[in-house]
Amino acid sequence: MTLNKSKINSLFVHLHSFLKMTHKQKPKLWTAGYINVCIANFLMACSFNLLMPSIPLYITEQLGVAQSKTGIVLSSYTVALLFIRPFSGYIVDLYSRKKVLLLSFICYVSIFFGYFWATTVIMLVLVRFLHGIMWGMCSVSTSTLAIDLVPTERRAEGIGFAGTFMNVAMAVGPFIAIHIYQEQGFNTLIGYAIGMGILGIVAVSLIKAPSRPKLKKREKISLDRFFLLPAWTIFLNQLLPCFAWGSIGSFVAQYGKHIGIPNAGVFFLFFAAGIISSRTFSGRLVDKGYVHQVNIAAMSIISVSFFAFSLLHGLYEFCIIGLFIGLGFGMMLPAMQILYVDMAQNNKRGTANSTYLLGFDVGTSIGMLTGGFITGMWTFETLYLTSSCLCVISVLIYAFISRPVFNRKRLR
Repeated sequence: MTLNKSKINSLFVHLHSFLKMTHKQKPKLWTAGYINVCIANFLMACSFNLLMPSIPLYITEQLGVAQSKTGIVLSSYTVALLFIRPFSGYIVDLYSRKKVLLLSFICYVSIFFGYFWATTVIMLVLVRFLHGIMWGMCSVSTSTLAIDLVPTERRAEGIGFAGTFMNVAMAVGPFIAIHIYQEQGFNTLIGYAIGMGILGIVAVSLIKAPSRPKLKKREKISLDRFFLLPAWTIFLNQLLPCFAWGSIGSFVAQYGKHIGIPNAGVFFLFFAAGIISSRTFSGRLVDKGYVHQVNIAAMSIISVSFFAFSLLHGLYEFCIIGLFIGLGFGMMLPAMQILYVDMAQNNKRGTANSTYLLGFDVGTSIGMLTGGFITGMWTFETLYLTSSCLCVISVLIYAFISRPVFNRKRLR
């Protein structure tokens, strides 16, 4: 009897040890530094996206600019991004990422004051250009610093949650903006943006950045220091669904008025809910090796959603489609970013992120610029049907071109 008890106790001890090994605790993700990066990311993106739906309304309703020309003002910062994005990755890899972020964030917030005096289209274009420069520096710095602060085993999950803060800000910002603009005016809206920016500066100052090997300043300068050359097919592929994103923030408010939705800002609440819900599972799937399945499924969801968006005009459909568009982009964006990071050496992490963000910005800016032309010449329905078709093409390109290229050139 004693022998049996001894064997049973031994069995339980071994079983307990086995369970501890198989359920080994994951490295901590939500550290103080990572949380502060996420908060700074949210405040930066939210303040910037307060202007996305409000500037089209401001320049058409108060400055009397034609609808077909709104895209020019909205996308004027694209030129600035095209200029600064490649250099921002190199700068972030060369100097202290926290110092670069803090300095660029202060400049970014200061430029908001320029909107108080931008009462002409030319002045708006100039201020948007300067804002684009600082937006490019800030966004590369925050995303790269976030990757530095997450454990390698949870990289996709960490990128996903950090991106969630920015993506939710891109959804919540326009919702808040429409209400503030309608109730209190454009200048008050700028005041709120400045307040958010100041809080973001405080969050950045609290970040404890990890030490890392410095990039040698005398390193030979080449094109791959400014653009991740192995990922050029991924970059081109990314432009198509990002075109669809660009058609959301700038034109959904006007589309809602067009189809009789009383408060079109509700779209962005469902859009944000879709993004948040996607992060509960998509990052873990990517970390487990299902990055291609996540990207293809996400682009497919976006394509179907935009097709429905161009046809269905009821309030319930408006909200549900917003949820699924958010779900699709919430799955796709961090999974797409992982492709760039996994194709880059550690000392080119900033370059990888700047290339990814350049693809996002160029794609969305083309969507804004083209969207203004399409909605001025044809209809909003035509714009969203075009977005759907481009997303269908993006699925095919990804499956037959981008996926094989990534599998050949990935480093981890």
